Amino acid sequence: MKLLEERIRKDGTVKAGNVLKVDSFLNHQMDIDLFNEMGKEWARLFADRKITKILTVEASGIGIACVAAQHFHVPVVFAKKSQSVNIDGEVYSTKIESFTHKRVYDVIVSKKFLHPEDHILIIDDGSPDGTASIVKTLQKEFPDRLFLVERQGKLGLGTAYICGFKWAIEHKYDFIFEMDADFSHNPKDLPRLYAACTEQGGDVAIGSRYCNGVNVVNWPLGRVLMSYFASVYVRFVTGMDIRDTTAGFKCYRRKVLETIELDRIHFKGYAFQIEMKFTAYKCGFKLIEVPIIFINRVLGTSKMNSSIFGEALFGVLQLKWWSFWRKYPHA
Repeated sequence: MKLLEERIRKDGTVKAGNVLKVDSFLNHQMDIDLFNEMGKEWARLFADRKITKILTVEASGIGIACVAAQHFHVPVVFAKKSQSVNIDGEVYSTKIESFTHKRVYDVIVSKKFLHPEDHILIIDDGSPDGTASIVKTLQKEFPDRLFLVERQGKLGLGTAYICGFKWAIEHKYDFIFEMDADFSHNPKDLPRLYAACTEQGGDVAIGSRYCNGVNVVNWPLGRVLMSYFASVYVRFVTGMDIRDTTAGFKCYRRKVLETIELDRIHFKGYAFQIEMKFTAYKCGFKLIEVPIIFINRVLGTSKMNSSIFGEALFGVLQLKWWSFWRKYPHA
């Protein structure tokens, strides 16, 4: 694709060992307009194929896969690098080696999301884990149902939240759910969040770890205390009567996402969850907490660090300051 080649030549840098660095537009910072053009081109190239799903591997491939899926009008399935107690039923599993992380991952996909009649498009974003070579081997077995797009660079989740929200709005979904990809959030709680909106009149339903005591399993005590008192701090600064202000398990009515001006959401990290709730609160929407049990991932490591925590700490003060001058829209 010429557009991508030109961008790599312009903004890409070559590090020691002939490693191409593209973090200014594909990784860390992502150019969504560029992704959109790439998705259009892939849709054109595979127009004669009956693609029913796009398959990728967490976490780097999720962003570009979601953007591309808008042009195919199909779901995205991502293979997980960690097992969770919330994954039930049979799974597909294989081993992939990361040449940069120097380790082997057991990646899994629930069989309930991949069916024999599916046509799968896999987008490999320059992954160092051997994804492309595995797919090419499998293509010999499934030549008419398994397809591969290879490109350079790695993508993080970044603006995937907002990208997904915009996609849901465009496709007229009435209720939009957000949850962690590591199954720390139990899919069986989704109907309870939905009921909080449809039966209790909520505009945003929050899967809350702290509205009914402390319901966290397998977290170190220090992490629990940091999370709990972070929410206490946010409540104090913002005035929101929400016990779990950093929760990432939510159900939104479409009108909430249409109203709060997604392009004006500033934070993309840990503070993103706080800003979304605070903005909905300032717009006059009804937020309801639904008690859940949060179970930490069995494998894998958290991305929480001091810089992410610092963004949330000072971001809350910024949100409160901005709120004195901003005129919030109301539904």
